[in-house]
Amino acid sequence: MKTISIRDMRNVLGHLDSLINTAGELIVTRHGQAIARILPIEGKRTRPTHADLHRLTSKLSTSSEETLRNMRDE
Repeated sequence: MKTISIRDMRNVLGHLDSLINTAGELIVTRHGQAIARILPIEGKRTRPTHADLHRLTSKLSTSSEETLRNMRDE
């Protein structure tokens, strides 16, 4: 984590990407008070496949057919 004033931030704006890569997190200050935090974006997450989602879904104790029938009867 690195703290940088808003004035210095304006001066290094062209090199902001390398500054974030080295510091990891920037705290931007104005008159000594923190006004913003800049964080690097994490790597892209891959979307789960249908099989992955199916594996993560818990099984129902009763079938959907039975649940719907009970709801209609009420």
